[in-house]
Amino acid sequence: MSRTKLAAAASVSALSLALSGCMGGGDIPSASAPITQSEAQMGAEAHPQLLSEFGGAMTGSHAQYVEQVGKNIAVQSGLGNARESFTVSLLNSPVNNAFAIPGGYVYTTRQLVALMNNEAELAGVLGHEVGHVAARHSQRRQAAAQRNTLLGAAGAILSGILLGNSGLGQQLGQAALQGSQLLTLKFSRSQELEADELGIRYLNSAGYDPRAMATVLQSLALQNALDARVQGRDNARIPEWASTHPDPASRVQTALATARATGVTGGITNRDTFLTRIDGLTYGDDPSQGVVEGRNFIHPDLRLAFTVPQGFYMMNGTRAVTINGQSGQAQFTLGPYNNNLDSYVASVFAGVSNQQQIRPQTIQRTTVNGLPAAYGTARVNSNNGQVDVTVFAYEFSNDRAYHFLAITPAGRASTFNQMFASMRRIDAQAAANVIPRVIDVVTVRSGDTVNSLARRMAYSDNQVERFRVLNGLTSNEGVRAGQKVKIVVRGS
Repeated sequence: MSRTKLAAAASVSALSLALSGCMGGGDIPSASAPITQSEAQMGAEAHPQLLSEFGGAMTGSHAQYVEQVGKNIAVQSGLGNARESFTVSLLNSPVNNAFAIPGGYVYTTRQLVALMNNEAELAGVLGHEVGHVAARHSQRRQAAAQRNTLLGAAGAILSGILLGNSGLGQQLGQAALQGSQLLTLKFSRSQELEADELGIRYLNSAGYDPRAMATVLQSLALQNALDARVQGRDNARIPEWASTHPDPASRVQTALATARATGVTGGITNRDTFLTRIDGLTYGDDPSQGVVEGRNFIHPDLRLAFTVPQGFYMMNGTRAVTINGQSGQAQFTLGPYNNNLDSYVASVFAGVSNQQQIRPQTIQRTTVNGLPAAYGTARVNSNNGQVDVTVFAYEFSNDRAYHFLAITPAGRASTFNQMFASMRRIDAQAAANVIPRVIDVVTVRSGDTVNSLARRMAYSDNQVERFRVLNGLTSNEGVRAGQKVKIVVRGS
């Protein structure tokens, strides 16, 4: 949750439908017409908004390397002036994702890049996104969705519960699109598979190992499963039928079959070059956006922290922190504040849904760890029965307030009382103690093992599992002297 990008949940513009979220049929064109002026204008207008929404564009050597590989693979698409027409951005986001919009704008997050293990995988992911642009998927998807009504971000979360949707662990931007995307789900999923095939074609024509698309999808599937175990979730992913794109695990075999069909059994991977170029890349949460440490969320810039109940897990986004568990969901964010907590709480309720008016019976005032606070709860009818919607807000200054928006089964609003009561300011020393994690590429020495290297990971749990997934190692695969591997350490 970025200090500079926090905002009240607002309606998502139709332009957001141009997003082709991916890492997360039909005829395959061999070449495409050049990017049109109207497409370039559409992308140029959306680009600053998307950078703001997804953590901003990174600069420096890591970003330059990603841009270089992306532009090189874009040439394989057959689009006229592909290298000059494409804008490739490395996003400062801790979420594993990549996407594209019309006009040749391609994005990948640093977290997804950190999960990769060679340049061919990076080229495959970026080639997949170039494929979306070349096949005009975004335009087709946007046209199909024009008849749908977009919900505001908070309303989308509520609507997901009212519709019985179990896929509420997404970051804010994904949640806001979910209500509309479910109506065009099958079409979007077929586009993802088509983009996989195009990406593999581009890999092959560029001389890369075409199997790289399958290996990066496999790593992503394993990371999803590991995240589920670490967070205490029963399932490793959102059900495929409730996802805006096919589950990575289900795409691995298809990608392998497509790669085999090329007849190529090898190709360039540039593993060592890739690992050298991503050394030092930030991994996980950026302290400027706040960090999740176990059950605690700590934001050193905003000087605040809170703790979620046992059995709940958090996902940090640029605009909100989402909290999920079997007995409820919540978001932590802010809205415009006019030095009146009662009206602030009322305004959050007013923005929850455009389908029904939601108001609390009363708004009560209290103090939490020295912070003025106000809260209210409303009972709402849903398809799955009644639910309670709670807004709990805190005043940090005359012009700054934050709030939780929580949804629980009727009569279970107290589920989050412990979290509401945990909100607190932190001092300068606590803020200074928040140190980012970074990728450290090391060369395996004689005597090193998976276990010994994993003990150097900057985590107190699941060190071996994290090390294996990060390096694309199977459960039985070891390391050898002279091999480069990634570990996650504390930076400076």
